[in-house]
Amino acid sequence: MLQERGWAEARRVKPEPAAFELRPSEVTLTDEQALVVEAITRSLGGFTAHLLYGVTGSGKTEVYLRAIAAALAGGGQALVLVPEIALTPQLVDRFRRRFSAGVVVMHSALSGTERRDAWRSAHGGRARIVIGTRSAVFTSLPRLSLVVVDEEHDASYKQHEGFRYSARDLAVWRAQRADVPIVLGSATPSLESLENAAQSRYTKLVLPKRPGTADAPRLALVDLRRHAVEQGLSQPAMQAIGRHLAAGGQVIVFLNRRGYAPALFCSACGWVAPCAHCDANMTLHRRAAQLRCHHCGAVQAVPLTCGSCGQPLNPVGQGTERVEETLTRLFPAAPLARLDRDTATARGAMQSVLDRVHSGAARILVGTQMLTKGHHFPEVSLVVILDADQGLFASDFRATERLAQTITQVAGRAGRAARPGEVLIQTAFPEHPLLTRLITDGYDGFAASALEERRQAGWPPYSRLAMLRAEARNAAGLDAFLRAAAAQGQGSSDPKILGPAPALIARRADHFRAHLLIESATRSALQRFLARWLPQVETLAGPAGLRWSIDVDPLEVD
Repeated sequence: MLQERGWAEARRVKPEPAAFELRPSEVTLTDEQALVVEAITRSLGGFTAHLLYGVTGSGKTEVYLRAIAAALAGGGQALVLVPEIALTPQLVDRFRRRFSAGVVVMHSALSGTERRDAWRSAHGGRARIVIGTRSAVFTSLPRLSLVVVDEEHDASYKQHEGFRYSARDLAVWRAQRADVPIVLGSATPSLESLENAAQSRYTKLVLPKRPGTADAPRLALVDLRRHAVEQGLSQPAMQAIGRHLAAGGQVIVFLNRRGYAPALFCSACGWVAPCAHCDANMTLHRRAAQLRCHHCGAVQAVPLTCGSCGQPLNPVGQGTERVEETLTRLFPAAPLARLDRDTATARGAMQSVLDRVHSGAARILVGTQMLTKGHHFPEVSLVVILDADQGLFASDFRATERLAQTITQVAGRAGRAARPGEVLIQTAFPEHPLLTRLITDGYDGFAASALEERRQAGWPPYSRLAMLRAEARNAAGLDAFLRAAAAQGQGSSDPKILGPAPALIARRADHFRAHLLIESATRSALQRFLARWLPQVETLAGPAGLRWSIDVDPLEVD
């Protein structure tokens, strides 16, 4: 409009790259790292997808830094994706120590002004390196020369609400469109990425060992059927914690369950405190004196007596808060820190905990999944995984893959420096094939076995899935809508429509939830079907308040 009236003139200006200085590294590359850096830098100027499979502590970040330096030396820009906001500060600090200027951050915790300024800096070429979480994949980078996706296996790269997308897969697509290389790094690559490498769609680069004298940690299973347990801690675990603390080491105790106890139970009549809005139990948070639903966020005061028979109630099971209490009692001389969503909500709280660990002020660190995400704790010599059984018998076919990745990642925090690392995995099923395979053959052995199981079962990456998820307050109306949607798609053997089936938690926040699973042999057949089927689904009547969405390549099928 302004241009048509002669009030403004539009011109294309090619942004000039900002100057930067690469500071020398004190790290000497191993032969394996040097070969990987050479392979990546040799591919600059064209599209290649590199799968960097490096064990924990193998120096993947140093490889990223060297490859990015080569990309920037040619006037380019680099995009670096990380799965969690919590990882951003330490990574940014390391990048800014090596690059004198032009490093900006993009993630949802920034203010609107900060995000705008970072985006403009990237779009104008002043920012040479953009580090961010999944939404950073959309950042405008006119001189994009290299893309890095760290912890490429991480489920945090998938956006599950609103506009659903996989930042990892979009990053590969964007690199291909821009004709630049991409590096997908992980110590536990997703089975899809490993299969892409096996089919030569990705170039597999391997860092099989840690630099210097650091050896891989020694893993051992603790049979909970044979050892006494006190508040979730077995006797061998408690003895190992005492031994490592006496030797000056630090200890990580991992439990992927926050709160004090997952249930409040009446031993007289069997009543368990339920969520009034979900098909789930309330979790006890003793320090806050609350019962909380971890699914809908409902909160209520802790009842003094059973809601059914009036008898006293008992907390059942362990969360990180209860483990923290137990460890404080057992090892009063060892300062302890806890890292989970409850302790990391305040701005800067997580970094404060990590600073205590890095400085040595905290000798024991209790935490959840947050501990698995790329942290470097040089003095940690022991990792205790309290409950390795949570994912062994889950309904989701990806559960064992996630469990193997979690165990491998958290185990990799031990023995990073000269101290030998030890990992104890508590389980009531020590003979389970997943656990024995991890112990004897590592993640490589697990992945080979899991891929063969997927091949025989016809699950991804050997097929393609989509899910139509729907929810409504009326259960009967929801079921009728999904049955009508399934009927619209009948008539062909590929894809197959399975369901409807209720979600694992069928009622959440007073809404009933169910889904259809669409399974196809190929992506092209799935896309053709969705293009034909979804417009028909949009015409179907449904109950009041019905909400539905389509999720292609779902990470959770439950």
